[in-house]
Amino acid sequence: MSSLISNFERAEVLTEALPYIRRYNGKIVVIKYGGSAMTSESLKMQVMEDIVLLWLIGVKVVLVHGGGPEINDMMDRLGKKAVFVDGLRVTDKETVDIVQMVLAGKVNKSLVNLLETKGGRAMGISGMDGRLIEARQKDERLGYVGEIVNINIDPVMDLLEKGYIPVISTIGSDAEGNAYNVNGDTAAANIAGALGAERLIMMTDIAGILRNREDPSSLISEINISEAAGLYENGVISGGMIPKVECCIEAIHDGVKNVIIMDGRVPHSILMELLTDEGAGTMVSGENGYQRT
Repeated sequence: MSSLISNFERAEVLTEALPYIRRYNGKIVVIKYGGSAMTSESLKMQVMEDIVLLWLIGVKVVLVHGGGPEINDMMDRLGKKAVFVDGLRVTDKETVDIVQMVLAGKVNKSLVNLLETKGGRAMGISGMDGRLIEARQKDERLGYVGEIVNINIDPVMDLLEKGYIPVISTIGSDAEGNAYNVNGDTAAANIAGALGAERLIMMTDIAGILRNREDPSSLISEINISEAAGLYENGVISGGMIPKVECCIEAIHDGVKNVIIMDGRVPHSILMELLTDEGAGTMVSGENGYQRT
């Protein structure tokens, strides 16, 4: 009997997800993936499974990834100490070579391989491929840290049209061929904007925007960009959340429908956001209101 009930419940879940499957079929969803969700192998597997499931039901998923912990690990192995200024990694020539090797090589290809083993079709590229991410030096103090000057979205569109899941490492380059370490959140926002994505999902290490940073139950479920400005003034949005929300606002101004800031450590949080009424994390939307349901 319990088996019959379980099967019935499974069927109910699938039926309830149908409106969301219909809504996102054929639409572009950009997922920024990094942080603790990448360091846990079990969570990594679940994220890849979620992405493949979305791909199988017709969602055009674009995965933009970081890899800070892996970069730090490689630098430790090579005896090179990481230095940060204003939260950004100081990147000399040796360090940018390490970043390129780890992000565009080890991390990117391992994610592609995982997606393939879960039944997806994935293709890994870096921001240097096809001049996807054109960048310039952000600050002389930071060395080879880049700010984005242009996104050439054609390589990503080509992969989507051919049925692949593009997996993008955030290395940019300039006209002289210099490589730059580009902030992953900023890159994801710019890529999502260039694609006119339905949603940008930013996976982080916290539940979302909290009214009280010490209280996870104070999660703000939905907010528009004007309300976000008020939370800046009140100090609710502060510290490391400031640049993330700024990326959300930039993406919305560039044409992304909604941006979600969610805790990537929660199993299957992507599916909860896209295929259920409840959602997950904080949705940031434009002035015209929310479109979660």
